[in-house]
This record gives sequence, C-alpha cells and structure tokens, in this order.
Amino acid sequence: MSTDTLTSPPPLPASRAFGHWAPLPVVLAGTFMMVLDFFIVNVALPAMQTGLHASSGAVEWVVAGYGLTTAVFLITGARLGDRIGRMRVFTAGLALFTLSSAGCGLAPTPGVLVAARLVQGASAALLGPNVLAIITVLYTGADRARALAAYGMSMGVAAVSGQLIGGVLVQANLAGLGWRSCFLINIPIGLAALAAAPRVIPESRAPSRPGLDLGGTILATLALTAVMLPLVDGRAHGWPLWTWLSLAAAPALVAALVGHQRRLAAGGGAPLLPPGLFAIAEFRAGLAAQLLFWCGQGSFFLILTLYLQLGRGLSALHAGLMVTILAVTYVVASLRAPALAERHGRRVLAVGAGVLAAGHLALLAAVADIGSGGSLGVLVPGLMLVGIGMGLVISTVPAIVMAVMPAEHIGATSGVLTTVQFVGSALGVAVIGVLFYGAVGHGFAPAFELSVAVLAVTLAAVAGVSRLLPAPVR
Repeated sequence: MSTDTLTSPPPLPASRAFGHWAPLPVVLAGTFMMVLDFFIVNVALPAMQTGLHASSGAVEWVVAGYGLTTAVFLITGARLGDRIGRMRVFTAGLALFTLSSAGCGLAPTPGVLVAARLVQGASAALLGPNVLAIITVLYTGADRARALAAYGMSMGVAAVSGQLIGGVLVQANLAGLGWRSCFLINIPIGLAALAAAPRVIPESRAPSRPGLDLGGTILATLALTAVMLPLVDGRAHGWPLWTWLSLAAAPALVAALVGHQRRLAAGGGAPLLPPGLFAIAEFRAGLAAQLLFWCGQGSFFLILTLYLQLGRGLSALHAGLMVTILAVTYVVASLRAPALAERHGRRVLAVGAGVLAAGHLALLAAVADIGSGGSLGVLVPGLMLVGIGMGLVISTVPAIVMAVMPAEHIGATSGVLTTVQFVGSALGVAVIGVLFYGAVGHGFAPAFELSVAVLAVTLAAVAGVSRLLPAPVR
C-alpha cells in the first residue's frame, strides 16, 4: 500500500462520520450489482422471450453477451485503473453500468436488449477489478480481512439470491414492469453509489503509472473471445464447426500474447500482463484454485435450478426460496473466512473445499432419498454445507493471493483473478451442461447426481492446489 499513489477525498461530513470504512459500501454496491446481473436474468428469460417476441438465440445472448464482454475487458479495466486512477475508472464503470441497466430495462426490441447487455458487461469489467484493488490499497491487516469478508459476502449473496430476487420481481410485476424490473432495480442503487464515490473513495494509482498496451489488449481480447464465445454459445447450437475452430485458435493466440508481453517487457515497456506476475508461485496456485472453484460455482446453480424447477416442478419463486437456505449459511461463513485465512492461510481453503464437497455428497444421498418417496426437506443439510463451503472459499483465494503480491502488480492481479472467475464459470457451465443434458434422458435426478459427483471431484482438486499456497497470509 505504501508504494501506491494515494490521495484522500475532501473531508466531507460522510467521510468524517464513517472514517475509512466509508468507501466500502460504495464499492461493494458495484460488486453486488455486477454479480447479481450475472444470475438474476435466468429466472426472467421466459418472460423476456414472450414480452419481446424474441428468438431463443436472442434470449441466450442476453446471458452469454454479458459474461463474454465482462471477461474480455476485465484485464483492460484493471490496467486503466492502475494508470488513470481506480476511483475514476470505478466511477466511470458505475455510471455506464447504471445507464446500460436502464437501456436493458427499457429495451423495445431483442436487438436493443442484447446490445445493452453487451455494454453492461463491458462496464462491469471496469467495476470488478478496481473494487478489489481499491480494497487492497485502502485496508491492511485485520481491517483488510474485514473488508474482504464483506467483499466475499456481497459477491456470494448476489450470486445465491439472484434467482430469488428475480423471481420476486417478476411475480410482483411492479407497475406492470415484469422482467424489466430485474434491470431497473440497478438504477437507484447505481445513482446512490455514483453520488457517494467521489466523496468518500480516495484516488489511487499504480506507482509506475503503466502505459496502455494496445497490442496486448487486442491479443488478450481475441484469446479470451476465442475461448469464451464457443463456451457460452456452442452447446445451444450443437457445437458446430466454428466452435472447435475457435477453441483450436485459442492456444496460438495465447502463445502470441505471451511472446508479445515478453518482448515488450524486455524493451522496457509496460505489458498488459507483466511476465513477472506469473513467476510468483502463489499467484499461479491461486489462479488454478480460482479457476477450479468457479468452474463449480456457476454450474452448480444452473443444475440445481433445473433439478428443482423442471425435475421437481417448483416455481421460480419457490426454487429461489430453497436457495436462501444455502444463502444463510454462506453469509455466516463468508463473514469469518478472511479473518480465518489471515491466521490459517491455505488450510481454510482446503477445509472450505472439503465442506463444499461434503455438501455435494449429501445432496447426492438426498436426491436418492427423494426418489424413494422422501420430501424435498432432505436437501436442507446438503444445501447448508454447500453454503458454508462456498462462504469459506470465495473470498479466501483473493485474500491469500492479494496479500503476497507486490504493490505494482495489484491491479493486474485483481484483473486476472476476476477474469478467471468469469472464464471458470463459463467453462463449468459448458462442461457440466454437456454432462447434465447428456444424462437428462434418464431423468433429471440422475443428471443432477452425475453432475454433482463431478463437481465434488473438482473440489478435491481445489483442496490439492491449496497445498501450493502459503499457510499464513502475510
């Protein structure tokens, strides 16, 4: 923190009243909206398709477009924060996110809705990495642990409550808005955060004020698009030839990016992804843990929703209420996770992955019991364990990794970690989606059981990778 350029905001009343905690709720409002909008639309898709007379392809892009543009611009968003100021870039992203949310909510046609979602995803890429960088720069020690606990809680609550919030809004049909309220709800939150941000968030930049690596940005965007586009769009179209060609091109684009970054660094330039970043063992291990964990995060909510709604006949609202069981234990665990990680380091990640895997195994047993005539209540213990495990893991990986990174790499680290979060979600949904839909001909219960078993194995890999991380967080 001491090597970052940091300036304080004017001493306004709000800042005096809340001290250095004043920035936290503002940046977390951005995090909450960014993650919520990744999940909230799922329950509203049927109503969107009916209301706009949209094709199934257009509706799929409402989900796919957001994830795609978020992932491909995250690293660039982090670099912009390092260069011109994290508060400035966060505020710009917040303004654009609020505006594009209004565009989604007022969209008259499917094309306008998809275009607004693409812009919304790009603006989320400006928000995400700069939230984590601002927290890391502003807080140290026990205060950083508390801030990261709140960060993890806001991210997880947004993820696990998205379907419930969406179901309530669609069913309530406030002012006849229906599905549109899922987007319009962002406007008052965004405006309030936008008004507060310049008043309470100190500006910070990387000490070296790195230049913008246009070539690296283009190559990174092409490489991520080559991976993300077929993952988010391939299964729905039966994996046509272009999806395989795109995936095959990805390694060549990554190799070109690596070569470009090395040449730029050797020439004294400022590469988008400093090669020294990947020389840090803790960073590589944290990246692997982040990827494996988020492969299961997005896909679990997908298959749980399909099982509850299509397999057990629950409404979107009642399925969302089931997820709140998970949300309660998640909140409790996520509040304690960063402080535990500060004392116990990687052991918290290993325990969290183990508890989460145990929750998956408990759900396997519960689904078998339901098939024998049991009630849905038998799912509760498994869902509670899943919530605890997620809460222990979700903020522990960033806490461990960010604590050991040099100040000049904070922006790049936060950008890469958040990018991997979205790439992992897309990869998990693609792979688990193939398994689930491949087995659904035998029933939703067998498909759910197979998918959850694979996720449990993935979590064993997370626990294994945790051994490469430091035991105490410095």
